[in-house]
Amino acid sequence: MFSHIVIFWTDPENPATADEMIAGAKKYLKDIPGVQSFHVGRMVPSHRAVVDQSYQVALNITFADKKAQDDYQVHPSHARFIEETFKRACKKVVVYDFE
Repeated sequence: MFSHIVIFWTDPENPATADEMIAGAKKYLKDIPGVQSFHVGRMVPSHRAVVDQSYQVALNITFADKKAQDDYQVHPSHARFIEETFKRACKKVVVYDFE
């Protein structure tokens, strides 16, 4: 299994940008071949100090292996997500990939 976790910082003063990021991820990324599981959503506030609450949206996708994730990265729908959603709505991003 290969996990691809993406943390997005959108404009916290404009909640619509978080909604745009979630809608764009669902529209462009969810059905790319090789995606085994897909979950995107807003940060959930927590009383626990160890929980990072600085971001607005997170994406969690799993693949069978690294090759499937590599193929996902160059898929035309991924490129459309970057051009039509990510570049407009995202201020900062951090990615965590692990097997």
